[in-house]
Amino acid sequence: MFHSAFHDLLKPQWLTTLTELKVSGGLAVSELARRLDSSYMTVKQHCDDLTKLGYLMRIRVPRSAIGRPEIFYRLSEKADRIFPAIPESFMLDLLVQVQRTFGETAPDRLLHQYFLEREQEWKTKLSKATTLLYKAQLYAKIRSQEGLFIRCLHDPKTGIITLREFHHPLARVFALHPRAIEMERRAVEGALCVRVSRTASEGLGDAPLHIDFNLASA
Repeated sequence: MFHSAFHDLLKPQWLTTLTELKVSGGLAVSELARRLDSSYMTVKQHCDDLTKLGYLMRIRVPRSAIGRPEIFYRLSEKADRIFPAIPESFMLDLLVQVQRTFGETAPDRLLHQYFLEREQEWKTKLSKATTLLYKAQLYAKIRSQEGLFIRCLHDPKTGIITLREFHHPLARVFALHPRAIEMERRAVEGALCVRVSRTASEGLGDAPLHIDFNLASA
């Protein structure tokens, strides 16, 4: 989820605050305090401290009813740096050189092979899972260790299983080579041995709030 160093350097309360704001996309202090089971003033102080350090953005949102505007916080662009990522300059420059050397479609061929190998790797690690839910939970754990910020959501009433992704180290690669998005979806589908659909939520700015991988019933 976060770089391991941040778990040692940051206050636990800051980590939980950053995590909740990453998952939600942004919250009013009152709602954030409720989710963290803490007082309004304590949470506001943590948010103010993180804002001064440049990790949060502070926004005043008018209330729907009569009253003072509510204080709203969300992660800043600087906060993206605390999540694991493959160095963009190296990865993107490498793909450019591959394209120049081997032709226009070479990066896509390379990424295709990459995801084929990842599919087999994930499939092997998931082979002992006895149920789809257990397999999805194990998959989320494996991908978290690889640097993704991902959670396995399960609705016991409907049986619906969703893998919700909030951060991906290859996001910039996907932006420049969008065919890789479908390559990854197919790899996830192959690893889990179930049909998987991918949907992107609407977020703030150009980036989606999160990506959902919806698993069909086995």
